[in-house]
Amino acid sequence: MGEYHIAGGRRLSGHLSVYGGKNAILPMLAAVVLNKDISVLHNCPRISDTFMVINILKALGADVKMEGEQITVDSSKADNYSVPEEYVREMRSSIIFLGSVLGRFGQVKISYPGGCELGARPIDLHLKGIRQLGADITEEGGFIIAKAKKLTGARIDLDFPSVGATENIMLAAVLAEGQTIISNAAREPEIVDLQNFLCAMGAKVSGAGTDTVVIDGVRRLHDVEYTVMPDRIVAGTYLCAAAITGGELLLTNVMPDHMYPITSKLTETGCAIKAEGSQIYLKAPERLKRVERLRTLAHPGLLNCNKG
Repeated sequence: MGEYHIAGGRRLSGHLSVYGGKNAILPMLAAVVLNKDISVLHNCPRISDTFMVINILKALGADVKMEGEQITVDSSKADNYSVPEEYVREMRSSIIFLGSVLGRFGQVKISYPGGCELGARPIDLHLKGIRQLGADITEEGGFIIAKAKKLTGARIDLDFPSVGATENIMLAAVLAEGQTIISNAAREPEIVDLQNFLCAMGAKVSGAGTDTVVIDGVRRLHDVEYTVMPDRIVAGTYLCAAAITGGELLLTNVMPDHMYPITSKLTETGCAIKAEGSQIYLKAPERLKRVERLRTLAHPGLLNCNKG
């Protein structure tokens, strides 16, 4: 097990460029399975999760090349509907291939997800939504096996605005027949980025960023070139690190609108923040002001709340 040795007491200051969003690139890489042509993605983060998903795509039969921060995928010859168990067990978010592989091949075999332990995150909403599109799902020996002669659009009301379930249903519905409406959908910026990517390769998706996403099925997708949004979680982490150490930071390659739930609270602590274009500048006071205890909600919720 690795160790971190941290010598405290220093201000964190400087200039950083934020790389592409992990939670944006992963569903996009799953989405390329739906496309029988070439997909080119820019601003891709060079992290272990990205390399893991590349391995999954290769196992499905796609040709994948990563050069710097660009990934090129030719999924025209993809012919395998079974997602390797070792990758799914290691990375929980790989369950996103459930919807895309089913949409491409009409069947998928995938194990239950593993990955980081952040509390129970069951996939019942994923399975419920996929079933409503017409898939027959069985569970055998830790594997999920889904089959559908034809996926058909449906109205799907999520019990909770789950990001993963919203994305999986979106992917499964892209090539389905008819219209799919996802009610109580997740509203995260990554959902909007996935919608924009899908539309760039010929899908018909609208409503992302609201609680209702509409997908009108199409027969085929086409070549696409797209730039992945910056990682708002990484950006927020940098800003908080600078704030708590009394530092001064300039972030580039960020989307300030995505950062408002964080920057608004940092402003309450006394930080001076200026956002312009794709940059955010933060200068922390010598001592941060106290704010009320915070409680996170589904995006974009971040509320002050009193103890009691």
